[in-house]
Amino acid sequence: MIPTLHTDRLILRAPEARDFEVFAAFYGSDRSSFVGGPLTRSAAWRMLAMEAGHWQIAGFGRWILEAQDSGETVGLVGMFAPEGWPEREIGWDLFGHHTGKGYATEAALAARGYAYDTMGWDTAISLIAPANTASMAVASRLGAVYERDYQHETHGLLQLWRHPAPAQLATDTNHRRTA
Repeated sequence: MIPTLHTDRLILRAPEARDFEVFAAFYGSDRSSFVGGPLTRSAAWRMLAMEAGHWQIAGFGRWILEAQDSGETVGLVGMFAPEGWPEREIGWDLFGHHTGKGYATEAALAARGYAYDTMGWDTAISLIAPANTASMAVASRLGAVYERDYQHETHGLLQLWRHPAPAQLATDTNHRRTA
């Protein structure tokens, strides 16, 4: 069962079939180039199925972000660790015109809080394409720091950003545990 989380403005919920059109539009666009796209519609469907299946296989995964005020599907955020990843990750993708509103930071704080407080993780990373300065800014707001480069077999050169550990967050007033 995939839990549902709530932040001030967002609902983090299980991926559903109704998310496919927005998901396919994002993964079919050049905006998805930092996360393995652009993809065909059939490949985007497989990606959405993988997101849902990750929960079943790993016991955790990424949530669809739904704006509480409009019900719009605005992104994908959460815990991720597919084959080929160096460690468990907190990752985020925002769809369409939903960037620049703080959604990624708000949702990633909730996801990281869940990973640490509920799943018992003691560390987390975020893998970011070197040209993805927007994601680097989100990582910085979360208190993550660049640690090293990582060469992925499919995605190429990525930067590995390390999030503060739970104990560090407990004493850090600048990077809250949750949203």
